[in-house]
Amino acid sequence: MDTPTPKINPKEEQYINAKAYLSEASTDSGYNLYDHLSSCLTKILDERPENVYDIFEDISKDRKRSKFTSNVDTVQDKIDQSTEVALAIVQRKLFARGDGDEADQEPDEDAETPLPNLMELSFFFEQAGIGLNREEVIRVWMALKNLVESHNLQHVRFWGKLFGTEQNYYVAEVEYREGEEDADEEEEEAEEQHEEETTEKDDGEEGEEEAEEDDTPKPEFKPPPVVPREENRTGPNKKTYFVCNDPGKPWTKLPAVTPAQITSARQIKKFLTGRLDAPVVSYPPFPGNESNYLRAQVARISAGTHISPLGFYQFDEEEEEEEEGEGRDNFVENLDFEGLPTKEMTDPILSSWVHHVQHILPQGRCAWWNPVQKNEDDFEEEDEEEEREEPDEPEPEVGPPLLTPLSEDAEVGNMPPWTPKMSSNLIPQFAIACMHSNLWPGAHAFAQGKKFENVYIGTGHKYSQDNYSPPAPPAIQEEFPSGPEITETEDPTPEEEAALRAAKQDAMEAAEEMEDEEEQSDED
Repeated sequence: MDTPTPKINPKEEQYINAKAYLSEASTDSGYNLYDHLSSCLTKILDERPENVYDIFEDISKDRKRSKFTSNVDTVQDKIDQSTEVALAIVQRKLFARGDGDEADQEPDEDAETPLPNLMELSFFFEQAGIGLNREEVIRVWMALKNLVESHNLQHVRFWGKLFGTEQNYYVAEVEYREGEEDADEEEEEAEEQHEEETTEKDDGEEGEEEAEEDDTPKPEFKPPPVVPREENRTGPNKKTYFVCNDPGKPWTKLPAVTPAQITSARQIKKFLTGRLDAPVVSYPPFPGNESNYLRAQVARISAGTHISPLGFYQFDEEEEEEEEGEGRDNFVENLDFEGLPTKEMTDPILSSWVHHVQHILPQGRCAWWNPVQKNEDDFEEEDEEEEREEPDEPEPEVGPPLLTPLSEDAEVGNMPPWTPKMSSNLIPQFAIACMHSNLWPGAHAFAQGKKFENVYIGTGHKYSQDNYSPPAPPAIQEEFPSGPEITETEDPTPEEEAALRAAKQDAMEAAEEMEDEEEQSDED
């Protein structure tokens, strides 16, 4: 026989249905209200706090918060957008040895490399109390290593660091191997020449159209000739410079500098921003953007502060015979140089140090260019035009020659141009000679035995005894003198116009009568 089903009390049935309802799990969190209320009541009965009615909501929130679990690991998976982390990710590549076969290859210790021993140089500069911290030097060293691997370079050195308002510049001075830079130069020159030809063609077409439309007189003023820049591997463009904002970021090659940019940079004083494409807003206007201004400042600082011990460099004897009477711009390392005593190198007379970078003339070039010299095109134009008085021959600009001692440098506001110091007066037998520029604050040099180096760490501003004041704009030009040839006549009155018309009418009638009389006389 089937067992009869026991009857359930209606109240028990309602309790079972209510419990089943409260036990339904949430589709979002997976928890149910029955377990949550049981947990809250258990906590209340265990702790028995006061004013349970008032704090029940807080207890409920605490129980929910204790059960919350995040779907992601906040330590490993959360993306940190800070600039320090982004820079660390970029600089992590500096310490990678490469992938695949590159990582397995062992470097050849005997192979020559243009990469300098930056840690050794940093050790010497640290004794002089200048330079960067060691961690930063290692990053710069690794960045220079990447630059050497990406370009075929003959010589590389860390030029220095320039501070900017937004970002800083790390500058590397390089020299390409023979023939390696020719391809880049040809491409740049071809682009410049194409732009010039296009501009001249457009100007010529516009000029022809204007001549056909308007016959107004043109001014005879001709602007002074543009001073051409010196070729690569000569003058201010003897070296090539790369910059980056932080070690690990890509290196950017600075353009060649022109005399106009150097001349304009001498007249203005601007803080760098750290953006190479930033405009240089100044008066007088600067011909270029911040990359050109930075390159001009690097050329000026190098020409004024790159020094070496006396006798470390010497002129080549073969070139001396070829360049008799001309300024020499090349030198070679003296293999017989044995170094100078530290005490002699720190002599305030400054005769033991010499400049080994050419002086930049006021024209903006190292080799003076004659603006009056005539080309073949100029002679053809003179044959067609009327003879004009030839301008006076300008006096050539002359600067100090290469390897000039520092003792001949001009004073800087009643101060010596350089401040020599020993790294330590307590142990002078192991001290090194240090030189600090007063003309370009931030330029330093050291020497010990056969080793020496230059570095610049600063804002790129030259010392000025007086506060900088922008030059005043030029005076307003005088107006053209008044005269009858440019004075407008007054408009005639109606009576004068009527009298003029009557006079013209009488003249016409008289002329017709004269013609009739001549015709009659011819017929007779």
